[in-house]
Amino acid sequence: METTRVQRRWLQRPEGANWGDFGDDDQLGSLNHIGAEQVRAAALEIRSGERFCLSLPLDYPGGQVLAAHRKPPTLQSTLRKGVPYFNYGFAAEDPSFDDVGSDDVVTLSTQYSTQWDSLAHIGYRFDADGDGLPESCFYNGYRAGRDITPPEQRRDDPAMPLGVDTFAARPVQGRGVLVDLEHHLGRGSRTVGLSELQEVMRLDGVEVRRGDILCIHTGFADELLRMERLPDSTRVSTMCAALDGADERLLAWITSSGLAAIAADNFAVERIDPQSGQRCGCLLPLHRHCLFKRGIPLGELWYLTELATWLRRQRRSAFMLTAPPLRLRGAVGSPVTPVATV
Repeated sequence: METTRVQRRWLQRPEGANWGDFGDDDQLGSLNHIGAEQVRAAALEIRSGERFCLSLPLDYPGGQVLAAHRKPPTLQSTLRKGVPYFNYGFAAEDPSFDDVGSDDVVTLSTQYSTQWDSLAHIGYRFDADGDGLPESCFYNGYRAGRDITPPEQRRDDPAMPLGVDTFAARPVQGRGVLVDLEHHLGRGSRTVGLSELQEVMRLDGVEVRRGDILCIHTGFADELLRMERLPDSTRVSTMCAALDGADERLLAWITSSGLAAIAADNFAVERIDPQSGQRCGCLLPLHRHCLFKRGIPLGELWYLTELATWLRRQRRSAFMLTAPPLRLRGAVGSPVTPVATV
């Protein structure tokens, strides 16, 4: 366990964590690696000016097979003067008006489809204050119940530390680098550790720089599109590659590479394996390393197949990526419409 000087919220931080490295009150984590120099370098990757939408339609995957607690979005008209405000004729209010208006409202789970996880999405029990008793906390020592509170307790002011809106206020934009696991490994179930990841990168000449956003193409989101909002419960748990979050060498490489963020087109970036999780003391070891220890945002269910196909034809792997979340104060996740410009 690594011990350091007294900080605002913690006396000791987890081994391998970067808490405090960007300031006692930092809420951006490894996104701090993206500065003006990195954005300029990303802009140099634009050669053709072609753009790719990296989001699924937000009503995909469909149903609740991937996560029973997340429901598909529901869209409906707002009400104006007690009636649906859709194809609404303003003549109902004044016969001299010819205007026709429509308005709607959506109810959605912020992490149902293509999304960013905020640094408040996953925390862990850790003895941050050094009293011998672990407490539930998040990146940079923000404490559950004191700093990180449910929205029902924040009705007067929805703001919260580590909210996903911090990624919008300083917009997520930088150099994206794609690793095409699907091309080399197919769409069967594969759990990928550092050795396999680096071999794919070597074969494709992929270079990762400090401040890059690593995008991992497995074909998972493309398979979901083919299922047309009727995902097969057996198939979704037995298809495509995912990272091995229990691979300590992989986690060490993520740290040393200086990645700003990781996004994948699969469900959780890493393979969720309760048996493996029992051995390392957590269900989501890559989430623990990235969100909790290092402040590395994770993107899930991105749609990367069209971009991956184009990049391979051009023998490229890097592009400019623009991917700010909704500026929804205090949310722990957000839908996102990432744009790759090549």
